[in-house]
Amino acid sequence: MGGFMKKARATLRDEQGITGLETAIILIAFVVVATVFAFIVLTTGIFSAERGKETVYAGLQKARGTLEVRGGIVATSTAPPTVDKIQFQVSTTAGGDPIPLDPAATTNRTVIAYRDAVVAVADVPYTVTVITGNTDNLLEPGELIQITINVSDIPGAVIAADSRWTLEIQTPVGAVIDLTRSMPAAIAPVMQLH
Repeated sequence: MGGFMKKARATLRDEQGITGLETAIILIAFVVVATVFAFIVLTTGIFSAERGKETVYAGLQKARGTLEVRGGIVATSTAPPTVDKIQFQVSTTAGGDPIPLDPAATTNRTVIAYRDAVVAVADVPYTVTVITGNTDNLLEPGELIQITINVSDIPGAVIAADSRWTLEIQTPVGAVIDLTRSMPAAIAPVMQLH
C-alpha cells in the first residue's frame, strides 16, 4: 500500500498539463474553422440570392415582352364556304416593353405560325394596320394594332365550316400566344370567333 501512496503523491505533484500556448493554438484553430465555415455559408447564401434575382428578372423580361389579343378574332369571307381573312387586334401587356411587328423584317421580328388538321406553316405573311399610336411598326405601350392574315397566302390552308385552326404568335422576347378557334357550322361574311 505504501507504493500506491507514493505513486498518488507523485501524480499530484506532476505539473504536466495544457499550457496557455497550447490553449491559444486550439482556440485559434476553432476560430479559423468557424470563420471558414461562416464564409462558405455566406457565400452560398449570396450566390443563391443572386441566382434567384436573375431568375426573377428573366421572368419579368419574358412577361414584359408579351403582347395580348384585344377583343375577338374576326374571320371574313367574300366567297363562302371558305374564309378569306383573319383579323385580330393586339397591344402590349400592362407595363410591357415595345414589340416589333414589322412583317418585312428579317431579324428580331414577331412570327405567326398556322396549323390545322392538314397544314402546318411556321411563318405566315401578315399585314399590320395601326389603330392607335404611331406608324413605326413597333407595338408600344398604349398602342393598338390590327393584324390581318390572308388565308390565300398560307400554302394549302382552307378554313371551312366545322374546321379548327391555330395561330401561334411568337414575339422575339415574350411568351408564345396560342390562338385556337373552331369555325361554326355555316360560314357568314363576317364572324367574330371566341
